[in-house]
Amino acid sequence: MRLKRTRQELRRRLWIPALATLALVLAACSTESGPRNRQNALRPEGKYAEKIDNLFGPVFWVSVLVGALVIGATVGIAIKYRVRKGEDVRPKQTHGSTPLEIGWTIVPAVILLIVAIPTVSTIFSLANEPKNALEVHVIGKQWWWEFEYPRSDDGTKVVTANEMHIPTGRDIVLDLEACDESLPGGAELSDGTTTPGCNVIHSFWVPELGGKRDVVPGHHNQMKLFADEPGEYLGQCAEYCGLSHANMRFRVIAQSPSDFDSWLASQRDDPAVALSDAGDAEKLFTTKFQCTNCHTTENPALSTYGPNLTHLRSRGTFASGYYELTRKQLIRWILDAPSLIPMQSELCRLPPPATCVGMPSFTKNTPNGDTKKYPTMTRREAEILADYLLSLE
Repeated sequence: MRLKRTRQELRRRLWIPALATLALVLAACSTESGPRNRQNALRPEGKYAEKIDNLFGPVFWVSVLVGALVIGATVGIAIKYRVRKGEDVRPKQTHGSTPLEIGWTIVPAVILLIVAIPTVSTIFSLANEPKNALEVHVIGKQWWWEFEYPRSDDGTKVVTANEMHIPTGRDIVLDLEACDESLPGGAELSDGTTTPGCNVIHSFWVPELGGKRDVVPGHHNQMKLFADEPGEYLGQCAEYCGLSHANMRFRVIAQSPSDFDSWLASQRDDPAVALSDAGDAEKLFTTKFQCTNCHTTENPALSTYGPNLTHLRSRGTFASGYYELTRKQLIRWILDAPSLIPMQSELCRLPPPATCVGMPSFTKNTPNGDTKKYPTMTRREAEILADYLLSLE
């Protein structure tokens, strides 16, 4: 009986380290031998990401060395000074050892100093303002990103969403904020101007091109990006910001300078199809479902509560880059967006002062069940709207 009980106790003791070992093995799994996941800070694709990676390497190995020494010392002392069967020895008590206290104060301080020198140097290097940089204004909203490009010689700026285009081989300076006139909560001043409404805290992160920077209401932060080669790099919000935080993604599309200039020029163009020429879509978009409360399809320079849709067709994705831009997926989104991405949309069709975050469902959550005042949408109407939006090159 004693032997049987010992085996059972042994099995109970072994399952915990077995599970821990399995977790480590699974955590070590990687797709590095296959296609890039495009969101790996350990595979930098630009000089600023390389600076961060060059700092990470030495600090990591210093941490490994310190961890190995501490764990090794702990295990060694535990084995050497363990209580053995039949012993009843009280260990020698050491109090107020000056050499020990000086030692475990100086050694960590020296280690921290070794780590601090390259860390501070890298921070200052990343904070330097480059020359001839392209400045992009980035606004974090719930739950998507708006990108505003500087005005051209004729005064026209470009506002787009969820896909940021940049030229390769050129420094990009991002002005990050979470406040904008299109957001609710602003106030009208005596001179007629309106203060911007503000959002919650976000965090802008493109692992392969740069570091991570908080996007804070009422405060402007800056960060730099640089892409060596053309490609598509994935980014996301790295600060919990509400119900759909995990879906707050975006793409950085690096292009050759000539391709970027062509893209920027096309974004400044007027819409391919004027809303007044959109046939049945005009009434659906403006009156019946009041899409113009949050979006514009007429002005590529206008910042709106929802994404600017003037050149929607030029994007490969929508819904913060979560879905590929296809007719089928867009129809599903127009009908019932909250079923595809979590959103606080129950009050989105009510007039102010009711507030909400996200896009409403046009098939569910009809306010007060009043389908006359707040009509539900048929699939055919969604198809008409989708076809109109997909015509906006």
